[in-house]
Amino acid sequence: MILVDSSVWIDYFRGTGTPQTDRLDTLLGVEPIATGDLILTEVLQGFVSDRDFNQAKKLMTSLVIVELGGQAMAIQAAKNFRALRSRGITVRKTIDTVIATRCIESRLPLLYSDRDFDPFVEHLGLRSALAGN
Repeated sequence: MILVDSSVWIDYFRGTGTPQTDRLDTLLGVEPIATGDLILTEVLQGFVSDRDFNQAKKLMTSLVIVELGGQAMAIQAAKNFRALRSRGITVRKTIDTVIATRCIESRLPLLYSDRDFDPFVEHLGLRSALAGN
């Protein structure tokens, strides 16, 4: 199972072809896909039309929805942020730190196109779902 970040879902629903959206398209209906509760919020809040919102909601809620937060995850995410900052890397979005941390802790590969996840792969053991592809 892999977790798919909002950066990929947004491109997917816009019809933007990328290696990440191609991978998602290949996996849908074939392998278990997960997304996070906060990712669900990020993606759905961007839709203007009710029709598009409802179609996306139907697809995304048919997947495994991973709860990203909680006290232990919040503390570990802060530790990961601090570890990267001590290397001179500042992650721009707290939610990305939480998503990466949840994936690291749960050993879930992450399908993403947001460069903020790269330091987590390089320094903290996050697995990219595109690795080896």
